[in-house]
Amino acid sequence: MNEKKTNKLKILNDPIYGFITIPNILIYNLIEHPYFQRLRRISQMGLSYLVYPGAHHTRFHHAIGSVHLMQKAVRILKFKGVQISEEEATAVYIAIL
Repeated sequence: MNEKKTNKLKILNDPIYGFITIPNILIYNLIEHPYFQRLRRISQMGLSYLVYPGAHHTRFHHAIGSVHLMQKAVRILKFKGVQISEEEATAVYIAIL
């Protein structure tokens, strides 16, 4: 049987960083896991959203933004000539989640 792999490339719209691309299917599957999805219910800023209604950020948003910044860091390091394999890049993305 010839199994066709589907590309589950996901793009998220973040209020701070704009569009964030999930780098590979492993990271996508980790983000889709129910344990990771629980982060949507944990507030990053405590009760400050009661005073500042626009300041409602969750641990989920924080983790996704961290992956985005790590993608930028890996891209810059590769541009500067640092040898980073795809496995190493994936490992740092998982670590920052």
